[in-house]
Amino acid sequence: MSSIKKISSEQLRVGMFLHDLDCGWMEHPFLRNRFLIKSEDQIQRVIQAGIHDVYIDTAHGLDAANAPTAEEVREQIERQMVEVAARQVATPIRVSLAAEMGRAREIKDQASRLVRTVMRDVRLGKAVEMEQVEPVVQSITESVLRNDSALLTLLRIKNKDDYTFLHSVSVGTLLVAFCRGVGIDDETTRLAGLGGLLHDTGKALVPDEILNKPGRLTDAEFEVIKRHPRDGWDILCRSPEIGAIPLDITLHHHERVDGSGYPDKLAGDGISTLAKMAAIVDVYDAITADRCYHKGMPATDALRKLYEWSKFHFEPTLVQAFMRCVGIYPVGTLVRLESGRLGVVVAPHPENLLTPQIKVIFSTKSQAYVTPYLLDLSRPVGAGGADRIVGHEDPAAWKIDTMRVLETHTG
Repeated sequence: MSSIKKISSEQLRVGMFLHDLDCGWMEHPFLRNRFLIKSEDQIQRVIQAGIHDVYIDTAHGLDAANAPTAEEVREQIERQMVEVAARQVATPIRVSLAAEMGRAREIKDQASRLVRTVMRDVRLGKAVEMEQVEPVVQSITESVLRNDSALLTLLRIKNKDDYTFLHSVSVGTLLVAFCRGVGIDDETTRLAGLGGLLHDTGKALVPDEILNKPGRLTDAEFEVIKRHPRDGWDILCRSPEIGAIPLDITLHHHERVDGSGYPDKLAGDGISTLAKMAAIVDVYDAITADRCYHKGMPATDALRKLYEWSKFHFEPTLVQAFMRCVGIYPVGTLVRLESGRLGVVVAPHPENLLTPQIKVIFSTKSQAYVTPYLLDLSRPVGAGGADRIVGHEDPAAWKIDTMRVLETHTG
């Protein structure tokens, strides 16, 4: 039986060993994720940080009666995610991944340069020039409409020097795809994309030694970071043509449904739908990215954490809609099949997220690469189908470059 168990923060007792605070790594005031609870004050700090659930390690501290194990929690959530994913979706793809990759790479570079320029100009006291931003948002939107997997897959790769800029491009792109997935009109989608691209403008005023600190922030440094939504809002207000939607996204993308967010501690219906959507994509992109002090988690694990956190922090129906939008096995995910083979997701099924197209490349039984072949999981036995996904894998553990597989896939 696993020693890792999930309990509510109200159940914490002195003598328990905290294994995981079960929240985004930037959203709690402790220097470490794992430590022995030695005082009631530590418990109160956990609760006051808006952390509702935690994981404890009973091998290093006190137990909790009738608490589910981490494995039981994970299995339950994954069953629920499969139920959500099995509901029909309809995301027509106009061009193939291969056809869009080249254009998507140019758009990614163009958008990253733009955000870098915006940040530099803001540091110099200049207003954001909307005439430079609008065409980039239009290019992102058009790429998403042609094939949303191309740009989103490229944006999952970030180096630490470009993280701040590429995170903004990712949030803008994810918001456009999210809006499109839930049927929001074109003009609102454009404005949401604009808000996503500019949502972290206020970070231009955060000192680099805090923004790029290779470790957890102190309380004082975290307070500086927490000023960036308000600072960004102030900066963007200098551009009269910006519009209410990008301003709302910039100011409120760190609000949480339970009122534990910032800067205004809004709750429930006090947060706009688009700001709630921005909060989801902002956290999703942050926790999937590699940083010098934080190993990004696979997309499927990130969606599982969002689903788990939606009990308190996010709108559950929106998290489920986002899962259907990006797929619980997004393009570029390395998956394990029931047959024991490994493959990379190269295209989603337009109506069933559990039956994408896979480029099969490796056999775990023979521990060897196989001649790559395309497997359509929606097709019946004898027609190139009849296998199924049983989980996802860490590409690094198998020394598999999923991006290279995608780039050589011409389907």
